[in-house]
Amino acid sequence: MIEITPVGKLDTTLAVPGSKSLTQRALIAASLADGTSRLIGPLASEDTEYSSGALAQMGMDIEKGTDAWIVKGQGGKINPTAEPIFLGNNGTATRFLTSVAALGNSPYLIDGDKRMHERPIGPLMQALQGWGVDISSVKGTGCPPLSINAGGLQGGETVLPEGKSSQYLSSLLLVAPYARKAATLRVEGEVLSKPYVAMTLAVMAEFGIWVDAAKDYSTFTVPQGCYKAREYSIEGDASNASYFWAAAAVCGGKVTVSNVPVPSLQGDAMLVPLLGRMGCEVTREGNGITVAASRPLEGITVDMGDMPDVVPTLAVVAAFAEGVTKITNIAHLRIKECDRLSAVVTELTKMGAKVEEFPDAMIIHGDSGRGIHGAEIETYKDHRMAMCFAVAGLRVPGVRITGEGCVAKSFPDFWERFALLK
Repeated sequence: MIEITPVGKLDTTLAVPGSKSLTQRALIAASLADGTSRLIGPLASEDTEYSSGALAQMGMDIEKGTDAWIVKGQGGKINPTAEPIFLGNNGTATRFLTSVAALGNSPYLIDGDKRMHERPIGPLMQALQGWGVDISSVKGTGCPPLSINAGGLQGGETVLPEGKSSQYLSSLLLVAPYARKAATLRVEGEVLSKPYVAMTLAVMAEFGIWVDAAKDYSTFTVPQGCYKAREYSIEGDASNASYFWAAAAVCGGKVTVSNVPVPSLQGDAMLVPLLGRMGCEVTREGNGITVAASRPLEGITVDMGDMPDVVPTLAVVAAFAEGVTKITNIAHLRIKECDRLSAVVTELTKMGAKVEEFPDAMIIHGDSGRGIHGAEIETYKDHRMAMCFAVAGLRVPGVRITGEGCVAKSFPDFWERFALLK
């Protein structure tokens, strides 16, 4: 357990580690490329260790340096492995590596921890089956563990029956160039977290594959091809930067995150304009973004369907605003590392906030933080719960974070960098 020490007004500049989302996408593109790529500034964390370890298990050669990783691509060749591919509670890697394994020509078992066994993957399985993949849920639950008798992708048209998790869609897009004939993907229902799909398309283009996508992301036509090896620089992680920008909003003063650029490939950087709507001043500083707060925050109403990972951050900030904040279109938070919607409501309520929970929304009744007090915060083994509630502890005394080591999933040195806030 760690107790957060309150601070006064802030004046801090710092950098955050590389983007987890970009690191995992670039790792896959580089591994499937023909030739050797250099990834500059990747994130070294528990999640990316699972991703890189699984790719190594499939025959990829990944050399990890301090500032860059060298990936020797195999041109789409996937080696057999007798051992299960274990991915912990890394939802992104589980969904991405499922499709990568389907490119092979042998049996694979994709597995994870207890929580991963509760996280649905059925829509991705159905879409892969449409491309001729023999894949099944071992326990018949539509969740991992998954059995894949791989024989490559036949291509042609397949249907993703829902777009609620952009990870299903990104997973399919990343491997589609390696199908035996040009692949078409049609998505039914609303596509949530669209910026993550845009990020996937951008990474694919950087590695030489351009996808023809409908404006509403309902259909995608992917040409046959092979990624081209290259040098690729990874932005600082906007999701992890959110806690530092939020600290400025909650405590006053200013915080600059020096390595999240404008514009950013990451949709979570759009939290910054939302903080601007709440009363913060936002400026560009070199290759980074500064958030400053000098007046009271105001509640807002916002659809967060495209930015689920920063919903907990926004909710904590809202508890210190004046008036009502309505956060809508967030049912997909319930299938994250924990049921984040319920968890955020529970822990904010524990701190004295007035919060209402709905199936796909939450409403925070802010009073400028006057009713907020310290509490022992349960993290549910979820890194984002630990980090967002640490921000509240900068303003009110007595906030104690249990299971604080869970930040290793995406931000191993979070507590050291968090201590720089002053």
